[in-house]
Amino acid sequence: MRRITLMQYLIEQERQRDWINADLRLLIEVVSRACKAISIAIGKGDLAGILGGAGSENVQGEAQKKLDVISNEILLEANEWGGHLAAMASEEMDHPHQIPHRFPRGEYLLLFDPLDGSSNIDVNISVGTIFSVLRCPEGVTEPSDAAFLQPGAAQVCAGYAVYGPSTLLVLTLGQGVACFTLDRETGSFILTKNALRIPEDTGEFAINASNMRFWEPPVKRYIDELMAGKGGPRGRDFNMRWVASMVADVHRILTRGGVFLYPRDTKDPKKAGKLRLMYEANPMAFIVEQAGGAATNGRERILGIQPTELHQRVAVILGSKNEVERVSAYHAA
Repeated sequence: MRRITLMQYLIEQERQRDWINADLRLLIEVVSRACKAISIAIGKGDLAGILGGAGSENVQGEAQKKLDVISNEILLEANEWGGHLAAMASEEMDHPHQIPHRFPRGEYLLLFDPLDGSSNIDVNISVGTIFSVLRCPEGVTEPSDAAFLQPGAAQVCAGYAVYGPSTLLVLTLGQGVACFTLDRETGSFILTKNALRIPEDTGEFAINASNMRFWEPPVKRYIDELMAGKGGPRGRDFNMRWVASMVADVHRILTRGGVFLYPRDTKDPKKAGKLRLMYEANPMAFIVEQAGGAATNGRERILGIQPTELHQRVAVILGSKNEVERVSAYHAA
């Protein structure tokens, strides 16, 4: 069986289907190399003294782990010199990171959550990296926050890496979803699944049930129906799965179906949700839709939301299409 590397896959897309250009291909390859470096760092764990807190907070006021800071630096250093980026934005930084003047600048903007689910790292549960690529607006030479404020539908590429028993890279270029597995012996990402599809129906859901008392009525109604099982209005049993690492929960859904909910609640009425629109919701929504699923905040399609700030939060409901549409209908009722 022919083993197709990530580089070969991208070159074929460039040559045969004209979906990407050389700069975007190089950008994806550089991001993948950064993900390999992060995977190696995570694999060393306590042996390298990199577990535990960093003693600092990010722009959201969340305590940073050492690996949050390390992963952020790996992605910045890997991507700033290649000439394919105009700027980068990270969940861990207040404002965009400008490309140093000694390096050429390109036409793309890169956004990333360097280590999603980092609260799990100390207990050795799967974590990941999420990234999104946009085109820099024409005429912008020093991209500010405003340059990044594009709806998710404008993404040219999105992906995530899962650092688990194996390291996986999941990627969409807007024409389906492919999954690559890191061959640790050769250091190459190898295509292992192509044209991934999320089943339209599912028997699994993922939600943080500890927030139940804060849920809005449509979400509570939906989860109550699932929990009622065979004796309830749905007439069948559902299983709950919750890793508390978005990449792990979404990858399970991409592999076998399911619905993921991190809904708006009354715990902090000032926040429209917990997850970040630009670094988490948009790239994951793009991937899920390309795999035949759906993604909404309960009231509108996530990819249609016009961002108003770089670190904007949003409610997220995504996964198997029929279940997402049911939850949306409950919000509209």
